[in-house]
Amino acid sequence: MREKPLAIAQETNRYQVFQGDCLEVLSHLEPDTVDLVFADPPYNLSNDGFTCQSGRAVSVNKGDWDKSQGIELDFEFHKTWMAACKRVLKPGGSLWVSGTYHNIYACGFALQVLDFHWLNDICWYKPNASPNLSCRFFTASHETLLWARKSHKGKHTFNYKAMKFGQFPKDVLKKESKQMRSVWMIPTPPVSEKRHGKHPTQKPLSLLNRVVAASTNPGDVVIDPFMGSGTTGVAAIAQGRQFIGIEQDAEFCELAIARLKETASPPAET
Repeated sequence: MREKPLAIAQETNRYQVFQGDCLEVLSHLEPDTVDLVFADPPYNLSNDGFTCQSGRAVSVNKGDWDKSQGIELDFEFHKTWMAACKRVLKPGGSLWVSGTYHNIYACGFALQVLDFHWLNDICWYKPNASPNLSCRFFTASHETLLWARKSHKGKHTFNYKAMKFGQFPKDVLKKESKQMRSVWMIPTPPVSEKRHGKHPTQKPLSLLNRVVAASTNPGDVVIDPFMGSGTTGVAAIAQGRQFIGIEQDAEFCELAIARLKETASPPAET
């Protein structure tokens, strides 16, 4: 453990938010103490191209943090943060990683190099994905989620009955009382989930609700090393888990804190 104190942006008995580098924060945490890591790392797709947003062509550039540094350096980055996450996970703890073809194959190889135990890959299908304006490629309508356990010998959490018998009304691919399959149909975030502000890669709460419900139990510790708008924390807190979020950007940190406060606060009496 390093002696340098960490700057805590927000702390309650239900969550902690750190503004800073995830490697620095993770190095302060005790090993084998975390039940779940959900990571939405940079996709490295800010390449001066364009995409479609609200029917208009807009730049794909999201910031310097999302620019590729080349194949080798990108891979080393993913391997380094995954190793830091593996250290803090319990033997039965698991890691979820989201991405697109820009980064997910490097992340998958890093999982293998670090000897995680692979559990599933999930295809998150977006029925309302933006069209392809160039008309020279297939419309990108999905992202991939990788799910792996820290140890080959550990026993991971999988709430099978909750996934089989739960209610998922917007996912027409999920058949009632049938095993949940590895293709999930979940729309992109609605406007109501962006009322505190916008994040360029915000994930829908329905997606994180499912991940948290599937692979943790009440009271478990959930970490998001690339917290962004805080959706992982909202899902964790709402389901009675403990949350630790790490985010470098001050603006996104404040956005996430606003959402976490709202979730953690009891509803006002009327």
